[in-house]
Amino acid sequence: MQIWIPSIIFGVVWIITTIVFVVLYKKKQPTLQDDKSIKTVVDNQREQNQLLNNMLMQAVKNSEIATQNTINNLSVLQKQEFEAISKRVNDLTFRNEDRIEKLTMQVNQTLTTMREENEKSLEKMRETVDEKLNNSLTERLNESFSKIQQSLESVNLGLGEMRSLATGVGDLKKVLSNVKIRGGWGEVMLSTLLEQILAPNQYKSQVQVKQNSKERVDFVVCMPGKDGNEVYLPIDSKFPLEDYNRLVEASDTLNKELIEKCQKQLFKRIREEAKSIKEKYISVPETTDFAIMFLPIEGLYAEVVRNVELFDELNNQYKVVVCGPTTLTALLNSLQLGFKTLYIQKRSSEIWNFLSTLKQEFSKYLALLEKSQGKLGEATTNLEQATKSSQKIAKKLDNVGDLIGLDDEIQIDNKNPANPKDGDPDNSSAGNSDCDK
Repeated sequence: MQIWIPSIIFGVVWIITTIVFVVLYKKKQPTLQDDKSIKTVVDNQREQNQLLNNMLMQAVKNSEIATQNTINNLSVLQKQEFEAISKRVNDLTFRNEDRIEKLTMQVNQTLTTMREENEKSLEKMRETVDEKLNNSLTERLNESFSKIQQSLESVNLGLGEMRSLATGVGDLKKVLSNVKIRGGWGEVMLSTLLEQILAPNQYKSQVQVKQNSKERVDFVVCMPGKDGNEVYLPIDSKFPLEDYNRLVEASDTLNKELIEKCQKQLFKRIREEAKSIKEKYISVPETTDFAIMFLPIEGLYAEVVRNVELFDELNNQYKVVVCGPTTLTALLNSLQLGFKTLYIQKRSSEIWNFLSTLKQEFSKYLALLEKSQGKLGEATTNLEQATKSSQKIAKKLDNVGDLIGLDDEIQIDNKNPANPKDGDPDNSSAGNSDCDK
């Protein structure tokens, strides 16, 4: 900054002198005297410029010297400050090292204490966990042993029940091995289905359907016929258990030839039973033109229905419909619905007559209602007139009451005159006489 100031001053002075010289030169004419004066001016200007240059050079030297001095001073100061900073840094490093050592020692101590405390707490936790595990294991083992003991007792009970069931199955097998008892069981099952679905007057048991015949069908369903006569639907129970058991045993062996042989025997037995049903129990017009063969086991019924040729043969040739418990239930439900429809048709005429009489009675009831409504209207008008007249009478009675109140006031005034004459006994007696009158 000190170097630039003299140079700037020198430049400004030089520019001013140049401008002045140019202006003077333009104003004066070019004469010899002027030339001399110009030369003197120029010489003076040169001298001044030389002085200015010298002054400028001196100022520059002085500024350089001052600048060098200041730079030397600054370098000394910087060196001193750097030394001071380095000392401070060294002091800080030593202090930080001490602090770090102290901090590491404290951290190590805290870590050791924490490790010891954690080990103690972990040891306590292990002990508590071991105790709880032992307790829980003993409790669970006791519970599991008690449950196992209970289950073993229930298994023993189940085994006893299975033994009794096995004996019962053996007894049932013995019962079913007898043909008569097996047939009776099928009849009981058929009777139960009929009792659950039909009314007592809609079926019969052990009926002789053919005249001059000793054969009696198990059950018949009473169907409505012409002229009010009943037509019987024969239902006979059949239970070829031996042939069916042979077929089941053959199916377990997976012997195809034996299975076919047992099937043929079963189908042959079914054909024979259907033929006997047709010959014994179908007698038109006393019965329907078909009968029902009831098989009390669904497996036996499914085995028969599986053979489509046999099923068609029984329907077409022997006029026998094979039914299991489920299909017989559906058939009886449909028959019950038909019975209800016929009953409704029979009672429809009675219902129509009852509705016609009810219609007549209702018309009479409407006429009576109209008459009573007219009488009620007259009564309401009479009541309105009576209320109006009663209101008038009440008003008149109120007027009469007002009049009675005035007479009482007059009587009170006569008994107690406001201005009697002074000591006149005649006037007082006259007043009393008027009141008496």
